[in-house]
Amino acid sequence: MATEATFTVPSDQFPLGTVFNQLPNVTVELERIVPARDVVIPYFWVRGTEVNDIEGAFTEHPGVKDIRLVDSVEDEYLLRVEWSMEYADVLTILTETEVPLIGAIGTNQQWTFEVRGDQQSDIADFQRRCRELDIPITLTALHALTRLESATEDTLTDTQQEALILAYERGYFESPREITMAELGEELGISQQAVASRLRRGIKHVLGRTLSTITVRPD
Repeated sequence: MATEATFTVPSDQFPLGTVFNQLPNVTVELERIVPARDVVIPYFWVRGTEVNDIEGAFTEHPGVKDIRLVDSVEDEYLLRVEWSMEYADVLTILTETEVPLIGAIGTNQQWTFEVRGDQQSDIADFQRRCRELDIPITLTALHALTRLESATEDTLTDTQQEALILAYERGYFESPREITMAELGEELGISQQAVASRLRRGIKHVLGRTLSTITVRPD
């Protein structure tokens, strides 16, 4: 089952974390990652500074082969980095385990990044590899992408959707209720029993989809 996970890691444990040594108030956001031979090439936005020589704000880091300014808009700078695969860190482990990085945002306190695995075991393999290399990542959220499905009901029908929307708009779910099921049936042109069936099946479907995306937070 495809799974997404959110992790945090200390700011100096993620590529470009050294920028906070010189610019502690900036925010760094991943734009995208481009695979290349022997290197990982991430593009990052650095926001919240007016430093002219933005490349010079990065102290030397053994993982950086090259860093250059691609674009700038007022106090936002887009940087292209060549990150060595020989330096073991979060990016290289993600590449090694083939777990896609969805997004990452860093401050001088920590990095928060999201990854996606085809199976939950992919996320577990990534965590295990980080532990082996003493990278102190913390899992903060985990949820499956595939919704819970019923053998007989895997879609919300038009009639179920119509009944749910009308019931919500007319205050059926308020306490006390502002409309009865019989009155809903009159507006829909169906019996009270049919309204009850559509609401029950519609609620079951919506609840199933919601439960499949609930975040599981570690103890």
